[in-house]
Amino acid sequence: MSTSTLTIDLNALVANWRALDALSGEGTETAAVVKADGYGLGAARVAKALAKAGAKRFFVAVAEEGAALRDALGPTPEINVFSGHMAGDTDMIGDMTLTPMINSLDQLTRHIEALPNAPFGIQLDTGMNRLGMEASEWAAVANVALSQNITLVMSHLACADEPDHPMNAFQLQNFKDMTQGIDVKRSLAATGGTLLGKDYHFDLTRPGVGLYGGAPFSAAKPVAYLSLPVIQTRDLVEGEAVGYGNAWIAKRPSKIATVSAGYADGLIRAMGSGISVYFGDQKVPVVGRVSMDLITVDITDLHETPRALDILNSAQTVEHLASAAGTIGYEILTNMGARYTRRYAG
Repeated sequence: MSTSTLTIDLNALVANWRALDALSGEGTETAAVVKADGYGLGAARVAKALAKAGAKRFFVAVAEEGAALRDALGPTPEINVFSGHMAGDTDMIGDMTLTPMINSLDQLTRHIEALPNAPFGIQLDTGMNRLGMEASEWAAVANVALSQNITLVMSHLACADEPDHPMNAFQLQNFKDMTQGIDVKRSLAATGGTLLGKDYHFDLTRPGVGLYGGAPFSAAKPVAYLSLPVIQTRDLVEGEAVGYGNAWIAKRPSKIATVSAGYADGLIRAMGSGISVYFGDQKVPVVGRVSMDLITVDITDLHETPRALDILNSAQTVEHLASAAGTIGYEILTNMGARYTRRYAG
């Protein structure tokens, strides 16, 4: 193996979607968020697997992502665009039959005037102060919006990863107040909201990171596996240093392997020695600093010199890497480098 190989387990992905679908409960549809190129794992392949499993609605961040997904999925699934109907998106939304989640009065006016009778959703701001109409804005345009081809009213939870956070109940009540009495499907829950229970499910849940093995879905199966080829090995005597800044000093005669990947490939420099690699089920420590293209590891205790080492597997998931880097799994997944050879299993 001459290149780093990122293996995406589509069976695990589908199993995660089915598990979250079961948690969503009877009468609640489970969609799938495949923005940011399927969280870095390839939106087309990911979405095709999920569509085959039963997902009928997909969410992307921007219209360009929606257009690419439409090419991959064909005409049947509904593709929703979180950013709404942006200036310049009209032809793409119309031609590719995308459903924008309208975030403002300006977007609503643009959509109705440019694409009359075309479907759309409404995104409400229930307290996150990021995207969506505030209560007063929604009250002013609700009658107009509800008289058009509206498919969904949604909002997004700010603190769903913390089940006991008072913001969850606050936003839930706001969402209920803002949508009371409307005859349109409603959605509040992404992955974290799905785990909060049926009060948050409404008509549609839309899991994202949980599909790909990320927190807060602790029961998720790992989806991403990353194997790094060994470029070179060398023997050190006690007292010799490895890497930039002499960050690691050998305390015994040691064998060091240099593997092909670094922070240019999404393996963040801040991970440092807080991560390991694996040779089969044997844990091997990373030593020295993570550099742009290379990582050094101490293979002294291995019984043989490996050709490749695994940095993502069932024992060390994206959440472990994220914790070591002081970040979240989303950032690790979406920064997986273009230099990896991607392989799909399942």
